[in-house]
Amino acid sequence: MKFKRPVTSHSYEWLFSIRALMLGLALVALAGCGQQPQLHKLSGPTMGTVWNVTLAVPAESNLDQQHLLAGIEEVLQVVNASMSTYRSDSEISRFNESPLDQWFSVSADFYTVLSAAMTVGRQSNGAYDVTVGPLVNLWGFGPTGVVDAPPTAEAVAEVGRRVGQHYLHVNKERYALSKSGDVYLDFSSIAKGYAVDEIARWLSEQGVADFLVEVGGEMRTSGLSPRGDAWRVAIEQPETGQFDIARSIRLGDVGVATSGDYRNYFESEGVRYSHSIDPRTGYPVAHELVSVTVVHPSTMLADAWATALTVLGVNEAWSVAQEQGLAVYLIQREGESYGSRYTEAFAPFLEEEPVQ
Repeated sequence: MKFKRPVTSHSYEWLFSIRALMLGLALVALAGCGQQPQLHKLSGPTMGTVWNVTLAVPAESNLDQQHLLAGIEEVLQVVNASMSTYRSDSEISRFNESPLDQWFSVSADFYTVLSAAMTVGRQSNGAYDVTVGPLVNLWGFGPTGVVDAPPTAEAVAEVGRRVGQHYLHVNKERYALSKSGDVYLDFSSIAKGYAVDEIARWLSEQGVADFLVEVGGEMRTSGLSPRGDAWRVAIEQPETGQFDIARSIRLGDVGVATSGDYRNYFESEGVRYSHSIDPRTGYPVAHELVSVTVVHPSTMLADAWATALTVLGVNEAWSVAQEQGLAVYLIQREGESYGSRYTEAFAPFLEEEPVQ
């Protein structure tokens, strides 16, 4: 069996700072002339991946980098304490271990993410489900570690009976939830996007207007880049063995997320098994859609929708994206090459010509 595991679940970098990022620069300040903005970069580990923040600030600004670094890390600590399945004391882990049919009080952060996830679950016709964790673990893509072979059909059926957001019951007045089945919540497909939004919110509260925030591939931009124009972000060309650009986009005050099946998978007896598990069937997706990029005012929702549309496949993803008015860019296999399509809502973000 051959495994291929990425450092992050979503893979692309921003054009503006890709070389600095690839060289691993944690903090960079570019000296400017006149009123040219300065570039500052902050980064660190979180959620099994890394976070990166790029700031474009006026040359005369007296930026307190340590204050910003401490504030960003505090935001991430709050999200981890609530939503990390790798922490036994987190809210989500304690809920997963809680008894059936008992109300469990949650924080506002937790409630916000769960509510958004359940909405995407309904709007995606069940292709997105935050109770899919047991199936993800069964196939070797969760915190329990890799597996030596695909599970049996009997095991998939048995574990699949634990999956379904219909087992969840929410009291919005009390910020509480209960479960009528042995569900296991997993926010890995939405928590990073939420963390990005929370960092962006905190930076704005500190008076920072122009920045790019990235956590594990999910991004949010605000204001202008140090060049004084829109932030430019690259959509990666799948399966080239190196970072190649399929298309570049220009962003203002929005979030962006990309999901794909071409980096996180395992092969067994010549069959590739994607990390994207369809909660409706219990099996990894097996279709021609390899990459989905979503631009949305909420990075949290861009994150969740990128996962949901990846599970749906080209035709159903296109229908749902049109129905929900989503800004989406799809890349699909076409024999030995790739084709792409995008919704009308995505068109304003595209560069006029693909970047070569």
